[in-house]
Amino acid sequence: MNRFARRINIPLLATAVVLVVLFGTASVLYDGFFSLRVIANLFADNAVLGIASVGMTFVILSGGIDLSIGSAIAFTTVLVATLITGHHWHPVPAMLVALAAGTLFGLGQGFLIQRFELPAFLVTLGGMFFARGMAFVVNAESVGINNPFYDAVLNVRLPIGGRAALPATALIFLAAFVVAVFVAHFTTYGRNTFALGGNPDSARLMGLPVGRTQIAVYAVNGFCSALAGIVATFYTGSGNPAMGSGLELDAIAAVVIGGTLLTGGVGSVEGTLLGVLIFGTIQSALVFDGRLNSWWLRIAIGLLLLLFILLQKAITSRATARSTT
Repeated sequence: MNRFARRINIPLLATAVVLVVLFGTASVLYDGFFSLRVIANLFADNAVLGIASVGMTFVILSGGIDLSIGSAIAFTTVLVATLITGHHWHPVPAMLVALAAGTLFGLGQGFLIQRFELPAFLVTLGGMFFARGMAFVVNAESVGINNPFYDAVLNVRLPIGGRAALPATALIFLAAFVVAVFVAHFTTYGRNTFALGGNPDSARLMGLPVGRTQIAVYAVNGFCSALAGIVATFYTGSGNPAMGSGLELDAIAAVVIGGTLLTGGVGSVEGTLLGVLIFGTIQSALVFDGRLNSWWLRIAIGLLLLLFILLQKAITSRATARSTT
């Protein structure tokens, strides 16, 4: 049990240290960075990535991967915007339809992966192209949203001190995070996901519903992608079939930087939150600096990703060496 706890806590602790160092350094270098307003913006500006990363966490914990979430988010945004603006639907049923579509899309991918034992990489790669194409079929251009319901939601803000407040997008992100933590640690589905990623054969011998769990993981991720797309419509005020390009790679990076092993079975939603906040901290620091190109964000994330992959390799190698002695 102690060995298992160390495998989880060391990467999580490392992620927390990196976040504190980055945020502390930026606070020293830039006036006004250390403020509640910046913290609120970290959650608001990264809500889409955060919700998508929550769903991706369960996929990677199960030992899988999903390359389709960026396209699924784009499809959701343009579907919701078209239903509201083009067909005069009320936003609530439009969002429910989008959530159902996202869930069914993930369910279909999970079924193909589980039923026919297909590589998740290839299935979700095909799903990525399919969802992106469907987004352009729904509407080939960006669609603006001008609706009283959206105005009312955007006016919802939770004060956290001073002039800082968490907008509705950040609150949805935090709510998704809290629900995901509960599901991961206190439900049978969460325990089955960890078991599936740890050792599928052992999980099957223990009588766990490996097939249903694997399908459910992708269905949940599809739901999270659709929810992220809905949040994106609030954040941008529009639907765009070109939105979310490359976001799936950002989500994978956030999950890995958060301490979840790519091989599955070890990790946490809490770590993913820290990984997303690292993304946001670097991005905010670049904005405060004003002199550096945004590509420095990619460079920094690439170096951090390499660092955490090496850390994961060292931890798993040490655990393997101890298990053989």
